[in-house]
Amino acid sequence: MALENHPMWRLPRHHLDQKEVHEHVHWVELFYDLIHVVIIFLLGNYLSDHLSVDGFFTFAVLFVAIWFAWADSSVFNSLYVSTDVKHRLIMSCQIVTAMVMAASIPHVTGKGWQYFALAYAANRLITAYLYHRTNRLGVETTKLARGVSRNFFLLAIVFATSAFVPAPYRYWLLGMGIVAIQLLYMVPKIGILENKRFLPRLGHMSERFALLLLIVVGEGFFKLVVTLSDKGIYKVDPSILVNFIFGGIAVFVQCWIYFDFVGNGKPKSQAKWTLVNWWLAHLFLMLSAIMIGVALAGEVKAGFWEPYPLKYGVIGCLGLASYLLCLLWIQFNIETRVAHRFATPKVRMVGVALALFTLAVLPHVPSIVGNLLWGSALISQIAIPVTRAYFTFIKEEQAQGL
Repeated sequence: MALENHPMWRLPRHHLDQKEVHEHVHWVELFYDLIHVVIIFLLGNYLSDHLSVDGFFTFAVLFVAIWFAWADSSVFNSLYVSTDVKHRLIMSCQIVTAMVMAASIPHVTGKGWQYFALAYAANRLITAYLYHRTNRLGVETTKLARGVSRNFFLLAIVFATSAFVPAPYRYWLLGMGIVAIQLLYMVPKIGILENKRFLPRLGHMSERFALLLLIVVGEGFFKLVVTLSDKGIYKVDPSILVNFIFGGIAVFVQCWIYFDFVGNGKPKSQAKWTLVNWWLAHLFLMLSAIMIGVALAGEVKAGFWEPYPLKYGVIGCLGLASYLLCLLWIQFNIETRVAHRFATPKVRMVGVALALFTLAVLPHVPSIVGNLLWGSALISQIAIPVTRAYFTFIKEEQAQGL
């Protein structure tokens, strides 16, 4: 067998240049996703320890920055099928940068900032090099790889510079760099999305989104289990154990409504703004999911008749309302499914209204009432569509039998 025919020595190739290409995620990409389990957990811990407007803003900026680093690397792997030895070694270096970012999160507003900023810059520099490599090898003959490589290289310098700039200017520099990346994708006529070769494997990207969503939502399990184990499961009263179980079910239902209605869904077209909406909706969906996961830690902090911890309740209610709106946003931008007949915008708005009503009454009712209201907002998103679908299909089956 010639070396170029073996995956470990085959040069990267744009998926449009291959006769046959699968949509599934390669194990190297899955391993890269693995480190994000730790990152999401530590981000959730940061938010839990800084339940304030400033704390939430810092958490949100960090999440957006890390998400875009993950997403840009994922886009490269979706465009160019890369499995050779050198690519694997490059990805191992990118994993190390993510490890350093994760370790710096607890102290990111202090002495950990330089470590985070430099690791983030290195991460983006590696993505720039991946594109540069395809251009240097002649894999990409258009200006796509060359342009993206140049953009990421220049922005890596910006991110590295932020490591040595005093607060608060360093945060603004980071934010401006993140915004610049997205503008370089979206700007009319000159943006990357205008290039005809910028066509990621949509099935591959939708699978990457689904896998990361599992990691992000699963952070809620971490929060519940770690919080209860720290308190001592043998010390709490039965009502807290009931709340604990309710929290676990809530995490499961979050995944259920994602995968039944939008998970692994491909955009309905290759139109630029359809792709942008699909992309951004997943970003805010995952941000909302972390908010819910952190809020669920409050389940083991109060019994039935105590008020739900207010700060946890606020991010939980707002997170759920945002999560449902993002599901609807994604639903509008993907191919139509049978399930969309029953998960209508009205159903989503019922859940949003219940979540916001829960937020309004939460300070004035015991946690058992708050849980019933919040749980109704979430579970209605499964109960209503499934019930409607059942009776609709029964009627259609009976009509066909006549």
